[in-house]
Amino acid sequence: MTAAVQATPTDGIRLRRIKRFARNPIGMAAAAVLLSILVLAVFARQLAPYDPNLIQLSETLLPPSGAHLLGTDASGRDVLSRLLWGAQVSLQAGAIMIGTAILCGVPTGLIAGYSSRWFDGVANWCANLLMSLPEILVIIVVITSLGSGLTPTMVTLGVLASPDLFRLTRSVVVNVRDELYIDAARVSGLGSTRIIFRHILSVVLGPLLVRASFVFGLAIIVQSGLEFLGFGDPSRPSWGGMLSEAFQTIYRAPELVIAPGAAIGLTVMALVVFGAAMADALGADRGDGTGKAKQRRASAAGLAEPSLDVSTIEGAVVPAEDALLQIANLRVTYPGDGDTEKPVVRGISLHVDRGEVLGLVGESGSGKSQTSFGILGLLPPEARVSAARMTLGDATLIGASEQQLQALRGTRMAYVPQEPMSNLDPSFTIGTQLTKPMRHKLGIGKAEATQRARELLDRVGIPDPVRTMAAYPHQLSGGMAQRVLIAGAVSCDPELLIADEPTTALDVTVQADVLNLLRDLQRERNMAMILVTHNLGVVADICDRVAVMQDGVIVEQRGVRELFAAPQHPYTRMLLDATLEDARPRSQRPTGNGAL
Repeated sequence: MTAAVQATPTDGIRLRRIKRFARNPIGMAAAAVLLSILVLAVFARQLAPYDPNLIQLSETLLPPSGAHLLGTDASGRDVLSRLLWGAQVSLQAGAIMIGTAILCGVPTGLIAGYSSRWFDGVANWCANLLMSLPEILVIIVVITSLGSGLTPTMVTLGVLASPDLFRLTRSVVVNVRDELYIDAARVSGLGSTRIIFRHILSVVLGPLLVRASFVFGLAIIVQSGLEFLGFGDPSRPSWGGMLSEAFQTIYRAPELVIAPGAAIGLTVMALVVFGAAMADALGADRGDGTGKAKQRRASAAGLAEPSLDVSTIEGAVVPAEDALLQIANLRVTYPGDGDTEKPVVRGISLHVDRGEVLGLVGESGSGKSQTSFGILGLLPPEARVSAARMTLGDATLIGASEQQLQALRGTRMAYVPQEPMSNLDPSFTIGTQLTKPMRHKLGIGKAEATQRARELLDRVGIPDPVRTMAAYPHQLSGGMAQRVLIAGAVSCDPELLIADEPTTALDVTVQADVLNLLRDLQRERNMAMILVTHNLGVVADICDRVAVMQDGVIVEQRGVRELFAAPQHPYTRMLLDATLEDARPRSQRPTGNGAL
């Protein structure tokens, strides 16, 4: 009996990138050149016909021949042998320099760009300091103090080159850290380290490869330049040393310049082309929607001075003693002009019982999304959040650290966003994005997580779960992407599900299916759910209670039937009048399919 071997999503990613790179003839040519140079360098001892330092004064400046394919230099040493051994030195120098630059620049750039706190300031100060140092003087001091060894010289150059990679990495991270798929990863319960080195690093890899190839080529040029100027070890065969010796006999044997010069130029050019081709294969040219998340958050925050005074909540419901979520006097403010603050949520109080669906209703800018983000702990750093009480079961949310919130996200509380395509990472397959949070939060193996993901996709109505798991987000429709997000939200069995306008980006026919799915899942799993919406028809179909928000204040809170039958607050009546137009009120319509 033979077991069928099934390709994993990771295998599909690699295969796709390899195929994309293989379709680039220039990139393939550059890769072939680099591979040839690497093979010649690695096997220089076996391929070199002579000892590179063997001096034969009787055979100086010989032209190319059968005995010496590239001739000999002024000391009678074989040029081909020195060229092969010099490749080892140049590639080793480049590897040391670029490795040091990456180790110093990339992790610090990732952390500084993602955190934007004190570490960002310190890292920028250090980068500016390194950039202000005169490199040639630093190198002379290092060579004078530690000798002309290859490692200390190239490590020093790598440290001096690291600010370039730091700034590039940081700028890319700053542009993507507020994207919705990063928030989605945080909501699923993934820690900052996993998000930085998995979701964000994948975006950085493309431009980083391009810049790293330049730095590698620069390392070869700089090391050759130092050898040319006499700062290297004369007993060490190198391309720069060969150039220096060739210039001493330029009038007698000008052809000696060709071999090392061509080797340096060809290697550097191949490195640059190869780096660009690899970046293209990784999808570095994809659009990342930079800045869209910031605009959405600013709009959701509604940073405008409220026009109404705080009102008494009409029909406020007293929470049960065992209410799952309890919020008392929640306030969210943002810095204004000078020392002033602009409130967007102004002292609201609400609760959600276990197995209950609460509708949070209001027009755009009323503070609904800010309330949701405040519960999840996803508000931007400049937001100031305070509350007399905000608890999820026995866990206190207000004042909780990021680590404590990470432990709650995914397993205790989950989130379904309103823009499905923006909340899926375009760099990873659907299967990867579903299984990773389950493996991390539930501690299960890959096989079990994969099986669980397939069952969830089947439950949310995906017709071909296996094929969908191998697909990328851009290969899905909006409705399928939203179903995937719902599957991910319930994958770790949360107690509270927050659905923020989950059908806004979908067409009417798909909206009904998604709402029915949410309602069915909520009942099956007995989840508490907060449905954030401006659509009162949705509230009537799904919710048990409704809280109406206006300008950061809950103006009315009561059961759905009571609110639709006899709205008390003028703003609630205005919303109902705008929704119903000249139709009969829902309270006068026949009850059916879970509606009023």
